Amino acid sequence: MGKPAKSTMQLKSLRMFLAVCDSGSFGAAAQQLHTVQSNVTAHVKKLEDETGVQLVERSAPVHATPAGRLLARHARRMLADHDEALALLQGSARAAGTLRIGSMETTAALRLPPLLARLHQTQPGLDLELRTAPTAELLADLLAGRIDCAFVSGMPPQSRLQGWKVFEEELVLVTAFALARFPDAAQLSAMPFLAFRQGCSYRQRIELLLAARGVAARIMEMGSLDAILGCVAAGMGYGLLPRSVVQAQQHRFGVHITALPGVLARDVAHVETWFTVPARAGWSPALHACVQVLGIQVDAVAMGAGNLSLAVS
Repeated sequence: MGKPAKSTMQLKSLRMFLAVCDSGSFGAAAQQLHTVQSNVTAHVKKLEDETGVQLVERSAPVHATPAGRLLARHARRMLADHDEALALLQGSARAAGTLRIGSMETTAALRLPPLLARLHQTQPGLDLELRTAPTAELLADLLAGRIDCAFVSGMPPQSRLQGWKVFEEELVLVTAFALARFPDAAQLSAMPFLAFRQGCSYRQRIELLLAARGVAARIMEMGSLDAILGCVAAGMGYGLLPRSVVQAQQHRFGVHITALPGVLARDVAHVETWFTVPARAGWSPALHACVQVLGIQVDAVAMGAGNLSLAVS
């Protein structure tokens, strides 16, 4: 049949070829596919020209050649993969693949387990990957496509991202011993604060707190929530963490909490956790499933940063 041309096999051609192989007739294949016989014949001939081999024996009935049987095996897999991917993207099949979630460690420790459990229950074919990091790193990862969504502190600042407020937290002072009142400047300067690495929004709140009290920031960096709470319990320094997280861990560490007073309660203690994602046009079925489990009404918020508070626990 001469030198094969550069192949540009179309899925439409493969469907017609398989219909001919399965029905044993060009005419029957045309009826099955609601087209004319000449169209089926042209597509099969085009495949033969592209592959450089004879694919069917034009006898009665028509049947595949050995080369045609080889192509048929691959064609069935190719078409099945295409149909599965299309069903997933159009939302007519359960989400599959992997959803890469980013989260602040404190949110991951307390807020996310019920969410992830519900997501796993409703989408059992979906694999979940959870990465914990400070807000600044999570936003950078989201913009770079290294994660699919993130739970971060505050409204996403970039126009390429959109978000919804999902949790509200109250930051409290964490100490080894119960305090009668909030420490004064001298007491705050006597011990360091224990915090996550740079880029953590709670660490920024520590700096705001100390600046408001006229105290030079002295922060010791810790790599995990357990490390912070364990070192606070040992008397190494102060912590500034969400009340809900500390209360959930008090039985393990025996630490104490003190609410921030006055203006600090308004400017420092109140923080919002936002579920942040890239533009909706590029969402995967897995991300759609996560949004649904969160109960977010996407159409109620314009593209860009939204402001929808959710009752998620």
